[in-house]
Amino acid sequence: MLEILLGFTLVLTRISAFFLILPVFGWQAIPMQIKVAATVVLSVFFAAVAPLGIDVAEISTLKAMLLLAGEATYGLALGVIVSSLFSVVKLSGQIVEREMGLTMAEILDPLTGENGQPLGGLLEMIFVLLFLSANGHHLFLLILSKSYTAFPAGTIPTIQMLTGGVLTAGSAMLIAALRLAAPMLAAFMVLMVALALLARLVPEMNILFISMPVRIGLGLIMAATFLPFLNGYVTEMAGWMAKLLPL
Repeated sequence: MLEILLGFTLVLTRISAFFLILPVFGWQAIPMQIKVAATVVLSVFFAAVAPLGIDVAEISTLKAMLLLAGEATYGLALGVIVSSLFSVVKLSGQIVEREMGLTMAEILDPLTGENGQPLGGLLEMIFVLLFLSANGHHLFLLILSKSYTAFPAGTIPTIQMLTGGVLTAGSAMLIAALRLAAPMLAAFMVLMVALALLARLVPEMNILFISMPVRIGLGLIMAATFLPFLNGYVTEMAGWMAKLLPL
């Protein structure tokens, strides 16, 4: 009985920490009752099928607390990696908004309950819809399953492995965001060169007055052109998760 209770508690701790910051599931718009119910159901399932990687007879109270802290750390690390890969589209949208001059434009995101920029939030929402329509949420369950295959309940990766995984995910996020935003950044660079030439050719024209609406219009056009590439990024992100997870 003690082995079953300890195994369930360890599994519940890892899954709860993973879902705490997981994209979509961790959003404020999801009712807390659904979050708790889903976490408990998944914990019961994985506790029943996943082996316990420790000997319960040798576990003291202090060691049990350390095991729970380790499971929580591992679950949070997995959630941070997934969230980093999910933030690529939103980050690329924020980069474009900066070029459009909409840095100060903020709206309340009803899903997360946080203030965010409109274009980045719109691109992220479209990406999430594409991700869910492609059964991407099954990937979350696969991550949990692989984590218990690689590290059963009670065993976790080393700090070096966790830190390396988080840093690798962060670098992959920045590179992917710049790759997605690169065509739009190039278009803005061409626009600024054209406006500079126009200012030299027609000194009487107020370039500062017309640059803002032109930049906003170009940004919206480029964002609309950017949308078809989101579907390809869903597949690419799944490949990154397969490489990075489980740690």
